[in-house]
Amino acid sequence: MSTAISLSEFLRTRRARLRPEDVALPDFGGRRRVAGLRREELAQLAGVSVDYYTRLEQGRVGNPSDAVLDALARALLLEPDEARHLHRLARPRPARRAGRTPSAPQRVRPMLARLLAELSDVPAMVMGRRMDVLAWNQAAVSLFGDYGALAPAERNIPRITFLDPASRELYADWTACARENVAFLHLEAGRRPDDPRLAELIGELSMRSADFRRWWAEHPVQDKTSGRKRFRHPLVGELDLVYDTLRPADDPDQALITYAAEPGTPSDDALRLLLAWAAAPEVPGPVSGTGADPRRR
Repeated sequence: MSTAISLSEFLRTRRARLRPEDVALPDFGGRRRVAGLRREELAQLAGVSVDYYTRLEQGRVGNPSDAVLDALARALLLEPDEARHLHRLARPRPARRAGRTPSAPQRVRPMLARLLAELSDVPAMVMGRRMDVLAWNQAAVSLFGDYGALAPAERNIPRITFLDPASRELYADWTACARENVAFLHLEAGRRPDDPRLAELIGELSMRSADFRRWWAEHPVQDKTSGRKRFRHPLVGELDLVYDTLRPADDPDQALITYAAEPGTPSDDALRLLLAWAAAPEVPGPVSGTGADPRRR
């Protein structure tokens, strides 16, 4: 998808979610032909002409200024992630130079690999471009399953989430997790509009998942930083875990994601029990249907 089309969809969806009263504009009643704000209302709020905003929404403005984009972000009440996304779509970077193609395989940074190996009692993984799973520890296998059993091309978080029914069983709030994946993929698409593998992934998920197709059209945007996830693990039951994301400052294309329970909680006890079972020598490994399926991620 071109950045011009993405920009158009992003602006239209953000305009549609606002009502006049949300931005202190008078609403004189009557039936509106469009959902949300009209173009002329948004142009008024942003301090630009209606013609200019119309051309911008249609992708016909080549290089809008930072001041105009900031004014639009304020008028649309955008969150910080959304505002940065708007700037990337409206002013895309030039295509990457030869030898730095986005399709080149990623190698896990040595320091992230070392941290991963030392986190024996915390499920953790390294996520790369397109939300590919690049590496994981044994604790992550206990929670999500063995990604090593999958072909490298299949080790992808949104692909697993949307295309494997088992993920709906593992996540207590599958919808929220799946929508987060869509929002992050939109962020990725804005960062890397020239990535053919990302385009292929989005196309495949759009074709094979009605949920993905519907939520993608809403153009959500959200970075993956920290939060909570609830699991329904077949061996230990409910788990309420906090996740955090660590990105190297000089390589934001890789991130170490950890999952931990708050000390002294039932989830902490359950997680310790799960890891102890997985480490027991008499246990050959997780069995089918008990979290061993790596597509549960």
